[in-house]
Amino acid sequence: MTSSTVSLCITLGTRPEAIKLAPVIQQFRQIPEFKTHLVLTGQHREMVEQVMKLFDLKADEDLNIMQPKQTLTEITCRSLQGLEAVFQRLQPQIVLVQGDTTTAFAATLAAFYQKIPVGHVEAGLRTNELFNPYPEEANRRLISQLTQLHFAPTTLAVKNLHQSGVTGEIHQTGNTVIDALLTVAEQQPDCPIPGLDWTKYRVLLTTVHRRENWGDPLQNILQGFQLILDKFPDTALLLPLHRNPTVREPIQAALGEHPRVFLTEPLDYAQLVGAIQRCYLLLTDSGGLQEEAPSLGKPVLVLRETTERPEAIEAGTAKLVGTDPSQILASARELLTHETAYQKMATAINPFGDGKASQRIVTIVKNYLNL
Repeated sequence: MTSSTVSLCITLGTRPEAIKLAPVIQQFRQIPEFKTHLVLTGQHREMVEQVMKLFDLKADEDLNIMQPKQTLTEITCRSLQGLEAVFQRLQPQIVLVQGDTTTAFAATLAAFYQKIPVGHVEAGLRTNELFNPYPEEANRRLISQLTQLHFAPTTLAVKNLHQSGVTGEIHQTGNTVIDALLTVAEQQPDCPIPGLDWTKYRVLLTTVHRRENWGDPLQNILQGFQLILDKFPDTALLLPLHRNPTVREPIQAALGEHPRVFLTEPLDYAQLVGAIQRCYLLLTDSGGLQEEAPSLGKPVLVLRETTERPEAIEAGTAKLVGTDPSQILASARELLTHETAYQKMATAINPFGDGKASQRIVTIVKNYLNL
């Protein structure tokens, strides 16, 4: 590294982080003034590798922390120790983290202990309920208090940061997930699912994985899915399974034998984009899908009691329906039977960005470091 080159570390551990940071990494690696180090914690493994391959990214450091049935404490401790060693060796001038994962929190804390500035991509999301979602709401609040550059996706996120009394610079950039999504969607990726005829059914793309939905809420959601399938025989359910057996096994037990339910392994990101393009609507507790689907004109029913993305609800691109089976059926019925209601959601403007967030982030970092 030359004396005029700035060392930058970008850390990630999960698939959503990889998707949302991929366009940021690509932008920084095009700039000769930066020596960009991509650091993986290994919080997730296979799903991250799929995204890395899709965006032609290679890790410079891999902590490889993943273990079966790992706890939040174990993820935090192993990440913190590993990142301390990496940051001491590489001496970055700035560390970038994304979102609200345990990896992002650990990387922020590790950088703070080394007095390294932190840039937080997708800063300012809030539900104002500390345990919902868990542990993400606490993670992002803690990250915000240690961050020097806040990259907020929306005006509401900017407002949340001001109300949180954070230090550091606050910049509205849009969300980098739209950058990634539009890049992949241009390629019109295929999504072949064995046995599923996309032209025969109105396909409901569904995902369920959040900790706050484990147990009874998950059972209620699955009952809601069954009610929809019973009421609308022209629908089929595509449900990519999460790796975690706590989520996976109840879904398999409840829906595995249904002839119009297609349970798959996690789709790679290109396949997921292809599925969004082809499906009729989405039922999900995913945060990222609330941002992505509206860019492709698909309504989203959010299977949660709260969301840190109220912009989607206010814009009309998503609807918060909770986990009650009858409410899930009622919300789906409205979109499946009333074309006007469907089109109103499908054509609403996505509030999360224009696909240029990564470029803005690079410019802000360059200005911050006086490049």
